Amino acid sequence: MAEEKQQEQANEAPKAVFKIPNTALLAIAFLVVCVTPVAFGDVPYLQWLYLFPIALAVFVIRTRTTATAQGLEVRTLFGRRDLPWSSLKGLAITDKAKVQAVLQDETKVALPAVRTRHLPVISLVSAGHMADPSGLTDDAEAVKAPVPEKAPEKTPDKTEESGTTSGE
Repeated sequence: MAEEKQQEQANEAPKAVFKIPNTALLAIAFLVVCVTPVAFGDVPYLQWLYLFPIALAVFVIRTRTTATAQGLEVRTLFGRRDLPWSSLKGLAITDKAKVQAVLQDETKVALPAVRTRHLPVISLVSAGHMADPSGLTDDAEAVKAPVPEKAPEKTPDKTEESGTTSGE
């Protein structure tokens, strides 16, 4: 049973998911604790303050960018958009190291949670549709190719070079 699952996972195309770390939910839980005394204090009807932590939790859980061999899937708080590799002209980098997808008609689509350090991963997952500008994936391909090893050169010992013999 476990071997079958491993076989299925091996047969699946590579996929990379870029999302906000789930540890952000800890900060939201802390916000709930801080809001509770205010929401149930002397002023009535302040329970609506719980809407802020709920909205933040939905944002953290839902927002992500998924890269597959078919293209990019961008999920935001209120929508989802599929971007096949054929519809992309390239990727653009903003001043804050965020990445945007540039479509064929020059419109830009923000890629949530994707930063410049993720570009080599997108390049690997895209199966050659997007080039890696950093060149890190070029090194990975070079590692796969076998490199012939040189035989170590023999160096003479120092006692032989000095020409001294024990018989003199």
